[in-house]
Formats: sequence, C-alpha cells, structure tokens
Amino acid sequence: MRRRYGITVALFILGPPLMPTHLAAQWIHYPTAGVPRKADGKVDMSAPAPRMSNGKPDFSGIWTTAEPNRKQDPASPNTPADAGDIAASRQMANIGVDLPGGLPYQPWLVPIVKERTANLAIDDPHIKCLPDNFLRAYGLPHLLKFVHTPNLLVVLDEMNAGYRQVFTDARPLPENPNPTWQGYSSAKWSGDTLVIDTIGLRDDTWIDWNGSVLTEAAKVREQMRRPDFGHLEIQVTVDDPKAYTKPWTVTLKERIVMDAELIDEICVENEQSLKHLK
Repeated sequence: MRRRYGITVALFILGPPLMPTHLAAQWIHYPTAGVPRKADGKVDMSAPAPRMSNGKPDFSGIWTTAEPNRKQDPASPNTPADAGDIAASRQMANIGVDLPGGLPYQPWLVPIVKERTANLAIDDPHIKCLPDNFLRAYGLPHLLKFVHTPNLLVVLDEMNAGYRQVFTDARPLPENPNPTWQGYSSAKWSGDTLVIDTIGLRDDTWIDWNGSVLTEAAKVREQMRRPDFGHLEIQVTVDDPKAYTKPWTVTLKERIVMDAELIDEICVENEQSLKHLK
C-alpha cells in the first residue's frame, strides 16, 4: 500500500516517532474544565468560542488535526476528539493534496520530491528525530497545546517537547534573522482573525512526508480563527520564491481534544523508524 493512502497503517508499521502514544497518556480521563455541554451531556463543539479579557477569541486548548468523517471513539462517546481519537491528516503526506495541480515546485525541487516520495522519506528530518516546524506540526498525529494571552500565543508540541512563540503585539520582524526551526512570528488581529507573519525558518525544513520544503527565503502568513468552541481554521499562505514558482495557499483544520494532557514523546528514546525503512 502506498504511504499516502495508508497513513494510519504506516504509523503502526514504522513505530516511534510516528506512532501516536496517546492511548497511554496521563490524565486521559480527567475532565476538562469549562466545557460547554448539550442537554444530553455531550460536548457542544459548535458553542461560541471562548474569549480573552480583551474580547478577542481565545485559542487556548489542546488540538489535533481534524479529519472529516472520523468515527467516534467508542470508549469516550461524550468527548469528541479525545486522546484516543488522534488521526493523521491527508495533508501530512502531501500538504498540497487539495491544490489543483499540486504545489508549484521550482524545477530543481521536482526530482527531489519525487525521490523522497519514492524512497518513503528515508531522509525525513522527522524520522531522524529533528524538530518539526509549525506548518508540518499541524498535520501530524501529535497533540499541540495552545496557551493564549492578549500579548502572546505559545504553542507546545508534545513531540520532542517543542515550542513556538507568536508575539501578538504586531512587533516588526527581524531584518536579518538567525534561521530557526520555528522562525520568528509576529501577529495582529483583523477582527476575530489572528494574522501571523513568520520568517527566518531554516533551509530545507520539510513540511510533509513527500519531502516538500520551506527555505530561508520563505514568508509564511497564517490567518487563524476559532469559529466555534471545537475547531480552529488556519489558512496558510506560503511565499517562498526559492522553492516555489508562485505563492500558494492551503487551509488546515484542527479539532479540540478533551479530557487529556500532553505527555513526553521524545523521539530519540527507542527510535525504531529508520531500521524499518532501510
């Protein structure tokens, strides 16, 4: 089975770091506070999004990629997308899967992506236990915890205990940034949408299993909104003339996770993926 059509199977074949471990997560059944519920006790995923003291939407919560038509976890019928209901996104394999014609690669990148796809991404930095940038993390089957205040959005990635800082004071981006895994992010509000601009990413940071990349030339804009209690929508526009012939835009969706918490998931501990791929 080709990997793009068998992501869930691949996760179990490859083992750590790609295999989710949330079924054994701590506090998995500890009730999440402040959850809106329907008359029957089920979580009201379509309830209004919570707001911060400044009146703006509060993105705080634990999130995972939202897959359409996922089955409810029978062990937790009242908690949609709980810790036992973690799925991998189609966009994890190919972030441009929904774009007509796919991603607009520069000619030099076409054979590289073709080779990486054919060899099952054996050189994937994720498989080698290096950090994932935020764009890729949205589609991976690992929990992301958002901690939101009026001046700062912090994203905690349970995979390799990673973190990202988004400053929401509209500060200017650095003119000559030292490239990092998560880049430098400054944001401002447009109504109830948080507009995040990021630069300063490392060269050749992968954004999907097929081996698509961002380079140091990349400028990434996220338009993040929480339309209701249970969902995040993130419209991402990538302008990276070194890797792509034109800017491209995709929409990534996240779903809230209830009654769970982060747990250490350190890739280099019992890493098994590479030996399966060789």
